[in-house]
Amino acid sequence: MQFRKTVFASSFALAMAALSGPAIADTASQNLVEARQETQIWTTYALSPYLRASDLKVSVHAGKATLTGTVEEGVSKDLAKQIALGVGGIKEVDNKIVIQPDYVPAKSADRSYGEVVDDATITTAVKSKLLWSRHTDGLTADVDTRRGTVTLQGTADSTADRDLATRLALNTRGVMAVDNKLVVKNAKPTAAESAKAMGREAGKDVSDSWITTKVKSTYLYSSNVDGSDITVSTTAGIVTLSGKVDSGAERALAIEFAKNVRGVKNVHAKGLTL
Repeated sequence: MQFRKTVFASSFALAMAALSGPAIADTASQNLVEARQETQIWTTYALSPYLRASDLKVSVHAGKATLTGTVEEGVSKDLAKQIALGVGGIKEVDNKIVIQPDYVPAKSADRSYGEVVDDATITTAVKSKLLWSRHTDGLTADVDTRRGTVTLQGTADSTADRDLATRLALNTRGVMAVDNKLVVKNAKPTAAESAKAMGREAGKDVSDSWITTKVKSTYLYSSNVDGSDITVSTTAGIVTLSGKVDSGAERALAIEFAKNVRGVKNVHAKGLTL
């Protein structure tokens, strides 16, 4: 009798294990989905300039996202809800975020995830603009960005090149300040070296499509030129600009930035109007 009971108990345990196996797998899969949803929502908050300073928390269960934390305005609370609803699989949002008009988030000594991404983007943009410039062949610059402040270190052939690096960096979207630590080389190039440099510049084969792309990208990165309203075309190194700008200062910058791109022989901007 005892033997039969033992066999029955063992059989029952094995049957339950067999039945629970798929359930455990389904639970693990669901947990993974919910973790991904939480990460996607939180990452979007961290990258948003309107929400990154808020201490928001997210939890997801069975397609329902629960939001907690504090924001300064109702529009930010609604934005947080809409972002969560935009994530695949989220069907409902329990928005427990508190609105506090005088809310001042604690400033951390460490950069937030969003700030790190912004700084990396700025650094890439500044490096690209320096690389594309026709005047920076002799420039050796390390670029670092922290909370919108760009630091340039290295050497430049002349004071003019050093000042140009500052100007290019300062006119980059998101840059708050530039700390230019570039050192101007004392040795002046000889006439022969200058002639060789001019020969190298003249001999460079830069395609028109490359020039057009870099001019457009320069506008995209720039904080003082709205490139979305400017049409750029290039023929035999001559750049033609057309479209609308908001001011004479913006027009002048658009022309200057185009002239600065490597391979540009001239800029025609009669079609660029206010």
